[in-house]
Amino acid sequence: MRRFPRYGGGWFGNPADAAMAAVTVFALCSGTWLLRNGAETPAPPQPSAAQARAGQDGRAGQDGRAGQDGRARERPGVPALPPSPPDRIRIPAIRVDAPLTGLGLTRTGSLDVPPAERKNLAGWYEAGTTPGERGTAIVAGHVDNADGPAVFYRLGSLTKGRTIEVDRRDGSVAVFTVDAVEVYAAKDFPDEKVYGAAHRPELRVITCGGGYSRGSGYQGNVVVFAHLTGSR
Repeated sequence: MRRFPRYGGGWFGNPADAAMAAVTVFALCSGTWLLRNGAETPAPPQPSAAQARAGQDGRAGQDGRAGQDGRARERPGVPALPPSPPDRIRIPAIRVDAPLTGLGLTRTGSLDVPPAERKNLAGWYEAGTTPGERGTAIVAGHVDNADGPAVFYRLGSLTKGRTIEVDRRDGSVAVFTVDAVEVYAAKDFPDEKVYGAAHRPELRVITCGGGYSRGSGYQGNVVVFAHLTGSR
């Protein structure tokens, strides 16, 4: 069960801005619906290699360069917004329009999850960065529940360049552009890449993905990487 990552003996950035864990193997990924319906049930879509972030293996990044660690350099974005809790997330390309609930940590240090019975509900890590302010904000939701597809069932079909809108409690809307959509096996999940501190406003949207086992459910996670490109 993955907990808050530590790097070099200390927190990677502010501990409230570092992000959560355990969506890989926690209740978010049980896959009850697939288990019950077996081969008759289509698995959720998974991202193709073309949607991966450039520069992750040392090749040129988004601006044509890569850092010494092989990670793409960040393009400058628009100015960060002041902190404000989010109320709703919309991803028009995959027909997501869902309220957001605050998520905390369990006693074991993993991220809690939205109630599984509320299939059109996503959650955000409320002790960390709010979407739109500088840093890495985290949103997570179920891919399915016992009754069928849930809020992020189609997340793996999202593509680069699509937009994500987050309604904030101060009345503003933070608009993010998707930089990459990737899938990771639980054993290879890159904590620092996904949860590490950012110098601009960024967003990660996470659900279950990868292979599926009838014994343990989904074997990994789909992660969307996005950065703030506007507001209204």
